[in-house]
Amino acid sequence: MDFQHISVLRDETVQQLQIRPDGIYVDGTLGGAGHADEVCRRLGDGGRFVGIDQDDEAIRVSRERLGKYGEKVSVIKSNFVHMRDVLQELGIDQVDGILLDLGVSSYQLDNAMRGFSYREDAPLDMRMDQEQTQSAKDIVNGYSEAELYRVIKEYGEERYAGRIAANICAAREKKPVETTWELVDIIRRSMPAKARNGKGHPAKRTFQAIRIECNRELEVLRQSLDDMICLLKDQGRLCVITFHSLEDRIVKQNFRRNENPCTCPPDFPVCVCGKVSKGKVITRKPILPSDEEREANSRSQSAKLRVFEKRVMEEE
Repeated sequence: MDFQHISVLRDETVQQLQIRPDGIYVDGTLGGAGHADEVCRRLGDGGRFVGIDQDDEAIRVSRERLGKYGEKVSVIKSNFVHMRDVLQELGIDQVDGILLDLGVSSYQLDNAMRGFSYREDAPLDMRMDQEQTQSAKDIVNGYSEAELYRVIKEYGEERYAGRIAANICAAREKKPVETTWELVDIIRRSMPAKARNGKGHPAKRTFQAIRIECNRELEVLRQSLDDMICLLKDQGRLCVITFHSLEDRIVKQNFRRNENPCTCPPDFPVCVCGKVSKGKVITRKPILPSDEEREANSRSQSAKLRVFEKRVMEEE
């Protein structure tokens, strides 16, 4: 199938990046290159763009779509947690802007065989990087009941995490849980009728939790944000689009801490901890999709864009 993905908050994000024709920009979640194409269109001969993704199909499609921009574009298969290493190999020390569009692409959701969707029956997979060894099947069949409960409760914020974890363990004693619909059936049986038939799919939270665990999404995000801010030039911007509260909370707290890192007690007359602000939070409140975008693309409903601008206060 074709790699179809509607870029969420595309125009708003490109506007916030404040593209300079001779600037260097990085997309750490390249996907179908929707945001990337808009960035590259604004670059002059002296500009440069680096796209990073861990999905082989995204890499293939992006290279085709961005090929018209020639040598100013580099497309690299990697995880954005390795952005510093990727840039160093390209001879780049600092950049003018970085973009992250987190979550699962429309292609990954719509391609049933990737195992991300609870609406199609397929092998339990959920790996964004197909070369990665651990899959959702390994988590569902290999984690202890306590580990499953932690994942589903923490990453899915699922009210019935205890029942779901217990029923997964009971089911796999008879046979391994191997497909998405086998897991959906277990989740349904773990919920009272009111919860099963309520708003939204009953498996949504559990699938989100297992996907996050499988791809270490929150861990990678926490490890990456400080490094990305350090990679920015003075007045360079980091734009991050999130799709659920767990991601958004990490980004919000990180941006605030980088703006005001002081750890001195509030009653101290002057700062003595020596921690220097890295810059400024541009978005006191996140930028949300317009009503038109939400209506046209249901997957944009929960999207939030937060922006941080690097300010060099003194030599780092």
